[in-house]
Amino acid sequence: MIERDGQVELSSARGLRSRADLLVWPAVRAGLMGRCPACGRGPLFEGFLKRRASCEACGFDLGAVETGDGAATFIMQIAGFLVGFSALAVEIAFSPPIWLHLIIWLPLTAGLALALMRPGKGLMTALQMLRQRSDDSPRETR
Repeated sequence: MIERDGQVELSSARGLRSRADLLVWPAVRAGLMGRCPACGRGPLFEGFLKRRASCEACGFDLGAVETGDGAATFIMQIAGFLVGFSALAVEIAFSPPIWLHLIIWLPLTAGLALALMRPGKGLMTALQMLRQRSDDSPRETR
């Protein structure tokens, strides 16, 4: 059952799930592609990581969606894990000199973090937008 403005509507769990899937996956895909999670058409970013105040295509207020530093935290952990264990594997297998490690792994870490930052921030924006929308949606009653 769903409560809307004091009225109760009955709906099947299957209908709710498919409706939620229709709303979630396009928003997540648009966020990963750097597009507005609300419409999927307008650009999400002005520069490299600066999010637009509103969508050019649909007018959605992107400034109201606050992601903080969550994306950067996850990206640094993912990049650090991948590069750290790769460097360890190369050290164990080949034992190259330290200068070679620095030449290989420092630029790779920076490049990987920068490459993942924009899709990560877009994903966090889409998930935060969906969370805010679900907080505004009607509540289920038992």
